Amino acid sequence: MNIKTFLKYVFPISLGAFFIYLSISITTPEERKIIIKSVKTADLRYVFLGLFFAISSHFSRAYRWKFLLSPMGYHPRLMNSFLCVLIAYLANMGVPRSGEVIRASFISTYEDIPFEKAFGSIVTERIVDAIMLFIIILIALFLQFNTVSNFILGLNINFFQLLFFGMSIIFLFILIFIYVKNSKSIYSSKIKLFFNGLWEGMISIKSMKNKFPFILHTIFIWIMYLLMFYVIKFSIPGTFNLTIQMIIPVFVVGGLSIATTNGGIGIFPLSIALVLNAYEINTEIGLAFGWIMWTSQTLLIILSGTISLIALPMVNRKRYL
Repeated sequence: MNIKTFLKYVFPISLGAFFIYLSISITTPEERKIIIKSVKTADLRYVFLGLFFAISSHFSRAYRWKFLLSPMGYHPRLMNSFLCVLIAYLANMGVPRSGEVIRASFISTYEDIPFEKAFGSIVTERIVDAIMLFIIILIALFLQFNTVSNFILGLNINFFQLLFFGMSIIFLFILIFIYVKNSKSIYSSKIKLFFNGLWEGMISIKSMKNKFPFILHTIFIWIMYLLMFYVIKFSIPGTFNLTIQMIIPVFVVGGLSIATTNGGIGIFPLSIALVLNAYEINTEIGLAFGWIMWTSQTLLIILSGTISLIALPMVNRKRYL
């Protein structure tokens, strides 16, 4: 078996098996019992509807990605973009933020897109999503200020340390930029080439022709995210009366718990339960809501991500025969 065959067939399947094992091993036996019990008592019609909304958001994300790559002259097949997005979600479950790198690596391999340009487009995508999350947080604060603000304060985030870390990263990049700009070594030339490609990928949104469809897809993605949470309220007794105004803070808190931890494992259901307590929903019902939401979406990511790891080399097989 040559290295090319290993990288395209054996490695993806092995990576999928590793992330499945990691996702299972980091939950306790007690947590797994709660997961099984919650799923068994849920109305699965609404759970599957939530999964449909999730897949729709992932597909829209893959389609939106093509708009960012197009100005650079790259037009990946939608199937490859979609499979790479699903693989990225799977990778993020095992190692937070690794999905962006893996996603860029896979699309680079199968669509001959330079890694740095693909990664730069993903960075831009994440900036756009961060803006959307910020807007939704503002909406949630407007609708339910006490609920959301109490949770954010409860995270005990040291904003001074966060600011210091951010400024340090910026300062480091400035030093690298000055060194690369003035150096004439072979290594600095390679670094310069990499950062030029990264920058080209990040600013591709400026020359993008399909700005309006890009915005529509962005809005659609986040509406799907919100609906994923909303329909779960119909899956168990005790949450039927939750309004969309109440669901938005639940959505924000759930999103923040996922963003600040390893896929929200453990903390996601508890965070959801704490928010729902503010609406006089008991802890058991709140935990059930959180576990059903987390479990269904996690199983979807594991299943779809693993299938994508297997399918990606297969759908591109003819290119490497």
